[in-house]
Amino acid sequence: MKVLVVGNGGREHAIAWKLRQSPLISKLYCAQGNAGIWKIAERVDIPPTEVEALADFALKEGIDFTVVGPEAPLVKGIVDEFEKRGLKIFGPSQEASQLEGSKAFAKNFMEKHGVPTAHYSVFDNFDRAVRYLKDVGTPIVIKADGLAAGKGAVVSFSLDHALHTLEGFMKKSALGGAGRRVVIEEFLEGEEASYIVMVNGDRYVPLPTSQDHKRLLDGDRGPNTGGMGAYSPTPVIDKYMEGRIREEVIERTLKGLKEEGIYFRGFLYAGLMITSEGPKVLEFNVRLGDPEAQPILMRVKNDFLRTLLEFYEGKEVSIEEDHRWSLDVVLASKGYPEKPEKGKVIEGLEEVEDLSDVVVFHAGTTLKDGKVVTNGGRVLNVCAYGDTLKEAKDRAYKAVSRIRFEGMQYRKDIGDKAFRYLG
Repeated sequence: MKVLVVGNGGREHAIAWKLRQSPLISKLYCAQGNAGIWKIAERVDIPPTEVEALADFALKEGIDFTVVGPEAPLVKGIVDEFEKRGLKIFGPSQEASQLEGSKAFAKNFMEKHGVPTAHYSVFDNFDRAVRYLKDVGTPIVIKADGLAAGKGAVVSFSLDHALHTLEGFMKKSALGGAGRRVVIEEFLEGEEASYIVMVNGDRYVPLPTSQDHKRLLDGDRGPNTGGMGAYSPTPVIDKYMEGRIREEVIERTLKGLKEEGIYFRGFLYAGLMITSEGPKVLEFNVRLGDPEAQPILMRVKNDFLRTLLEFYEGKEVSIEEDHRWSLDVVLASKGYPEKPEKGKVIEGLEEVEDLSDVVVFHAGTTLKDGKVVTNGGRVLNVCAYGDTLKEAKDRAYKAVSRIRFEGMQYRKDIGDKAFRYLG
């Protein structure tokens, strides 16, 4: 089979790595990819959001199956374009992708269909938003309505900070058009966790659980990012809590989509806050998380391509999980998330390739004069297995210590939140 992966980051490297293991594959392509992906897949030099050009390529090359990594092409309608041409593609339609593409749509949907989430209000008028902020006070969460690459949600603990954020989003176009409309919602206390399922209509199959680390600095300090690391499984979601998540979040969402006449096929990601009252949805994504996909896919023992194909075709499938823990440390560029530096030579990758139970997924990398250099904010995902979480963490950070590039920054506490549950 000829398979196409769409996307450039660490999630897409993990998807390509997992699909590459299938004996069904004859040729693997990636649009556009990165320096790590190009080692295992043929580069297609078409940007992920050029959906018509990608469909043209898929038709011309006889691509049998396409897997979409990032949200932007999904929101732009890549699935609709491919299916219009009779091409098999795993991902939700443009209509279904509104769950991620518009925070306001998602919040209104959740309220309508009884999916637990924070109290909120939506504003496209700056002055009204300011008055609301002054009425409700802080702490408060301000979210850009549109796609913002993980930078569109800001927690404010002071009114001055909240007003500054609001002005940046709505008046100064800090996020382009994504922040013209905002969602202002209550600040929830609890523990964050990620729950991702494969969906085909009213059927779903859970993937291994995980926990992301959104803030830039140790101890959950600093600005929000796309994610600085993750591990799987997470003890935050025990059997009881998973039952509640499935019933109150996933099943109500799928029932709501059906009632709305929206067909969803693809990955559905529920970003959750586990509160004293139970699970509440912080956000929906319509694709695998990044960096959660990396440790999750490391623990999937299935022939993932065969599983996706059979699930796509409506067959019953299940996920077999590796008993080991997996942990992912993100190495980021200096200046991330605001203005990441690029073009820095990365050293030590060859040393890490020789380590057992370690996998390095590339994210923001490219090739220059035969060398791997940084090409984005999040540069590498250094991942490791372990029979215990501590073993996975120690192994990952040992690998991190062998990699160097100018301005490299990373969190040193990935996975630590779990230890209070593990004893």
